[in-house]
Amino acid sequence: MLLWLAEYLTQYHSGFNVFQYLTLRGILGVLTALLISFLVGPRMIRWLGHYQIGQQVRDDGPRSHLSKAGTPTMGGALILVAITLATLLWADLSNRYIWVVLFTTLAFGVIGWVDDYKKLVLGNSKGLPARWKYFWQSVVALGVALFLYFTAQSPVETQLIVPFFKDVAVDLHWWYVPLVYFVVVGSSNAVNLTDGLDGLAILPTVMVAGALAVFAYATGNARFAEYLAIPYVRDAAELIVFAGAMVGAGLGFLWFNAYPAQVFMGDIGALALGAALGMVAVLVRQELVFFLMAGVFVMETVSVILQVASYRLTGRRIFRMAPLHHHFELKGWPEPRVIVRFWIVTVILVLIGLATLKIR
Repeated sequence: MLLWLAEYLTQYHSGFNVFQYLTLRGILGVLTALLISFLVGPRMIRWLGHYQIGQQVRDDGPRSHLSKAGTPTMGGALILVAITLATLLWADLSNRYIWVVLFTTLAFGVIGWVDDYKKLVLGNSKGLPARWKYFWQSVVALGVALFLYFTAQSPVETQLIVPFFKDVAVDLHWWYVPLVYFVVVGSSNAVNLTDGLDGLAILPTVMVAGALAVFAYATGNARFAEYLAIPYVRDAAELIVFAGAMVGAGLGFLWFNAYPAQVFMGDIGALALGAALGMVAVLVRQELVFFLMAGVFVMETVSVILQVASYRLTGRRIFRMAPLHHHFELKGWPEPRVIVRFWIVTVILVLIGLATLKIR
């Protein structure tokens, strides 16, 4: 929106050309989302507390979590507001990828909002039934996947790029659609499973989003893409603004979500952020690298799958409790130690993921 204004004002002063630079708009996206979070956050927390929209805690979980009962939740709405406004202000709104990723994020946010509303406002402990949650996630993900498939402007947009190899790219054809589906839906639910401790999910989300911003910038720049031997996707560079908005909104939310948390994001935030990360990874053609960088989310998801499978097949549990972060809590790790160590693991994995840009 402001990009169009800057283009108009350029005829009066050439200094407005500076807003054509993606790096500047990416930084402004970070700062704008951060500022919105700081301004809106305290008011939203007070509003959620006033209407008693508070966290429900399982009585079969770690005893230390009982004190969290009643903490305002559905704070993910703050993240979505900050991301959306910052993106609309600084992104090129003629770019189709911007609208694809915004639609996906907000659609998954609506699904999470319905689940949170049923649980926290209507008092339905089950929330949105799992079958309906997956149904609507599938509708959105498949719809977006089909749109991207039929509007692809170059073969590389539907290829699977293999990291560490310069010339290995698999033509997926129709298999591109299920790939997009599994990345987006899987990422959405993985972040949701990880969101169980104060700040545990949001900082890894910020770090992965920041790394994806680097991939977006390199992938959307023909010269950088050629130098790094990665695919060139013409519309991808603009995603740096969206990813930057995710970083700013995430850091702003962490200000209030850090231990001990003043607010939780709820499904409205976790489902939306996970879908957003998966969507950006798809658009910059780095699904496999994303799988690596989001290793904490993957571990949490795999721990749940293994726990359920083991219990149903053998009647025994592999972990003391799933997802994995609860297992370490029940082993005696203090909550801050679990959180920080998971953050450290994410830093390592993100650095390895960024290294794939050069190691080919």
